Amino acid sequence: MHNSINNLTTIEKQIKSSFNQLATPQIIAVSKTFSVNEIKPLIDHGHIHFGENKVQESVEKWTDLKITSKDIKLHMIGKLQTNKVKYVIPLFDYIHSLDNIKLAEKISHEQNKRNKRLKIFIQVNVGNEKQKSGIDPKDLKEFYNKCISDLKLDVIGLMCIPPQEGDVKKYFKNMFDFKNFLGLKELSMGMSSDYIEAIEHGSTFVRIGSKIFGNRN
Repeated sequence: MHNSINNLTTIEKQIKSSFNQLATPQIIAVSKTFSVNEIKPLIDHGHIHFGENKVQESVEKWTDLKITSKDIKLHMIGKLQTNKVKYVIPLFDYIHSLDNIKLAEKISHEQNKRNKRLKIFIQVNVGNEKQKSGIDPKDLKEFYNKCISDLKLDVIGLMCIPPQEGDVKKYFKNMFDFKNFLGLKELSMGMSSDYIEAIEHGSTFVRIGSKIFGNRN
């Protein structure tokens, strides 16, 4: 059995035993920088959720794969520039990094043009870090309302990348509270180093790369 399949199966078992079936988050295998040959064993194994953060790389890797493997759900998890949205809408199924109103307007425009709606997470700057993207928590309700009312976006949840310093559980709890306040269903949080803590605080999508594929070159 391929290493990535072993790693994924181990993670699935760990989640199952830790949470006694109470939580069944979707595992997004973060395949950025990994080749089609490295991804294919997981697809053949039946895994469907994959995450990418570079648009050009994604188009090259996934255009044919999505034709031959129609169940695949592709997640844009990296920062998305407005000029790349026209390439993202046809190929991707989810966007996890909606972080400003210009981008929201562009997504809405391109979706209307192509008659396709993606499932979208609003990225929250949960630690109020100057160097990080995301909506300030105090602006979140107004931004969310504009996205769903004016732009008719299918916002299904919230996403965060918490600060590396400090107690990650505090930030995950805040995200859970924000999600409930807005009446949303999904939370995209938790990566290779902290996915168990994220699931403990209600994460429904975890983004795991190195723990599945190994370290990137």
